[in-house]
Amino acid sequence: MRLKHYRAASVPEAMAQMRAELGAEALILNTRRWYDGVELTAALEPEGSAAPPERGHVEALTYHAVPDRLRGQLAFGNLTALLGRALAFGTLPLHAKPLLLAGPPGAGKTLTLVRLATRLTLAGQRPMVITTDDAKAGANEQLLAFTRLLNVPLTEACDPVTLSRAVRREGTAVLIDTQGTDPFDSAQSDRLRALAAAAGASVALVLPAGLDPNEAADLARAYADAGATCLVATRLDIARRLGGIVAAADAGHLPLTEAGIGPGAADGLVPFTAAFLAERLLQTGTTRHAH
Repeated sequence: MRLKHYRAASVPEAMAQMRAELGAEALILNTRRWYDGVELTAALEPEGSAAPPERGHVEALTYHAVPDRLRGQLAFGNLTALLGRALAFGTLPLHAKPLLLAGPPGAGKTLTLVRLATRLTLAGQRPMVITTDDAKAGANEQLLAFTRLLNVPLTEACDPVTLSRAVRREGTAVLIDTQGTDPFDSAQSDRLRALAAAAGASVALVLPAGLDPNEAADLARAYADAGATCLVATRLDIARRLGGIVAAADAGHLPLTEAGIGPGAADGLVPFTAAFLAERLLQTGTTRHAH
């Protein structure tokens, strides 16, 4: 196998150099940042050798700003299968223990909680909803309006002691909303840990798509240190690039569980699977599929 490196200002320019020298049969093995441009690694099988592997997904992964370390793992083959090996996917533990939703301000925690409560209600269950948010003006009034429509009880418990008393109910799914937190602030992360411990709750990080991958990775690590064990991604209906969500799941070792895909309470949240992510990563620019 003949290997060559090409450096240029952009991936298309590097690919043009590659094809001019190696021809149309050359395979892209990897791309990475190189100072103010990119470096592309390509290979060409000698004549008479085995057939080359499937052409990869480098351009799509580059468009979405998937981290370089993962890009090499995901470049060739069935993307759904590759994602299933590179990242973790799972389901929210809605019945094993209370579920506490955490995340930065504006991430979509309250709407995610409403969607989960709606899903449970439509399935014939009556969840218990608790809010610990005493900081955002109007937050509880908004949540109260939703829970009234669902005929679901809403309890305010803004400290660990009150929260511990509130969740002492058996046989009921418990959803806990929290105020937006800065996970790099020790006092705020300590409060998050205290609330989760008091409730005996699993912590799900709610994070919007479209963030810078490095920023998203830092946030995921910090929330994982504060107790988060899974990830809910929001705003996938408006985000054009998903590298931030991929980076967060990878850096925080957090299974992807649910994806927010629209404004609806009943249909705005879908399971986040490897197949769903593969489909979205292969979309670039303005192309979208309806869900």
